Amino acid sequence: MARQYESILIEKRGEVDWLTLNRPDALNAITLQMVAELNDYFGGLYNDGSVRLVVMRGAGKAFCAGLDIKERQGEEQAIPFGGGFGFQGFLADVYVKMRRCPQPILSLVHGPACGGGFAFALASDIRIAGESARMNAAFIKLGLSSCDMGVSYFLPRLVGQSLASELMLTGRFITAERALATSLVSEVVPDDELETAAQPWIDDLLAASPMGLRMTKEGLQMAVDAPSLEAAMAIENRNQLMTSASPNFREGMSAFLEKRRPDYSPD
Repeated sequence: MARQYESILIEKRGEVDWLTLNRPDALNAITLQMVAELNDYFGGLYNDGSVRLVVMRGAGKAFCAGLDIKERQGEEQAIPFGGGFGFQGFLADVYVKMRRCPQPILSLVHGPACGGGFAFALASDIRIAGESARMNAAFIKLGLSSCDMGVSYFLPRLVGQSLASELMLTGRFITAERALATSLVSEVVPDDELETAAQPWIDDLLAASPMGLRMTKEGLQMAVDAPSLEAAMAIENRNQLMTSASPNFREGMSAFLEKRRPDYSPD
């Protein structure tokens, strides 16, 4: 049964969780409550084998406009410990949990995706953009550093240091069209077709075995930062030995030879 939240919605469609940031009147700006709920949700995914994929999106006219500055300035709230960094660390932990959870995250980005909202998109595994999508590292526009919420880690790895430097040093928006040209997103579609466009990606992702999907996400993340080819291959060898020991490997081979969709069991 899906957990009940207020600032986010979780809709279960079989093995796929559709996560919607649900503050449309505020362009889904990030509040303390949203951070607490996202921490709880992504933290709970690590040992949840019933969820194989997460689709993340925003309600209304935006994906996420970033931090709700009015809340941070205007309300006295109990500040979470956040690893010793208060709210800063509490929010940062959401992105760590997004990368740590074994389920791939497919983000459907439309409208503004700014600051922490931009980081939500970057922390995802695959991004599809609506034509209205506009993303930026808004932190620097507020007198802060753009090195925040994992952006300095994610962005250069996705688009290279030159474009990352441009976006982070200036805070300029990158449009959907340019995001596609620079491989920041995988596809651009009209906003009202985002959900439809997601389905082929969902189908392809779920066509993998449960263990194969999880270990590919894990192995890819480790390989990006691997100190050597040998270190990356050590992870690959470990993952292949584990997946080949599963009955799903035999099912996958049979399905391939018989030209049918595999019928995988939970690993």
